[in-house]
Amino acid sequence: MEFRVAGRVVAEYHSGAEIEPTLGPRPYLHPIRTLAGTVVTDAVPEDHRWHLGLSLAVQDVNRNNLWGGRTYVRDQGYTWLDDHGSITGEGFDEVGTGGFAQRLAWRAADGKVLLSERRTMTATYLDERSWLLELGWWLTAKRTVTLGSPATNGRPGGAGYGGCFWRVAPGANLGLSAGELAGEEQVNGSAEPELVWRGESGGAAYTLRFSGLGDGDRWFVRTSEGSTGYPGVCAAWAYEHPRTIAAGETRTGTLRVRISD
Repeated sequence: MEFRVAGRVVAEYHSGAEIEPTLGPRPYLHPIRTLAGTVVTDAVPEDHRWHLGLSLAVQDVNRNNLWGGRTYVRDQGYTWLDDHGSITGEGFDEVGTGGFAQRLAWRAADGKVLLSERRTMTATYLDERSWLLELGWWLTAKRTVTLGSPATNGRPGGAGYGGCFWRVAPGANLGLSAGELAGEEQVNGSAEPELVWRGESGGAAYTLRFSGLGDGDRWFVRTSEGSTGYPGVCAAWAYEHPRTIAAGETRTGTLRVRISD
């Protein structure tokens, strides 16, 4: 599915059905482009093949891995387990060139539904250099669901990822900031209202301005120059502590990204 702004394709939405089971099958956006056509996401990169453009993904959902790859196990480290779940599309309520509304199911490794989701996306023209992407979600639990991360399962080093994750396109990071904070070490784990990523892709410079952290969320960031060697930004839902969605409750959120040449 293609999304257009000012007559130009700025994003492509995939169901994720083609993704291998161990990579966390789920819907994702890739490539996402600036209005000038610069690609600002990456998918299935060799270093972390379960990174899929922009997607919702959590490594621990009631002990099911809906992120992909190995699972972090306390006192063991990353371990291959038979615990991979998936996020499946269950139908669209609205579809247009500038957005959609979709029903989805977060499924355990045995296929049972853990969470029901309603998801929206809108793509809006701002000016000749910029457009706005808004990705919203409503996650409802029939039974109590706990969301965790490698950090909540014992991994040190600020590895609280999981939530709404953007794998950035390969290329130089020209600057990373959040408020008065700058660089991966300062920005990772922060809760500033806006995070700004300035990058280069295919020889073209671009800027991504992220906002929309929910209550208790934190920014998880990695730059290609960091210790882990990959570029990514995540609005992390369980950065330090597990998060619970009680039976009958709904967790909502919206990530907004201004994408500029």
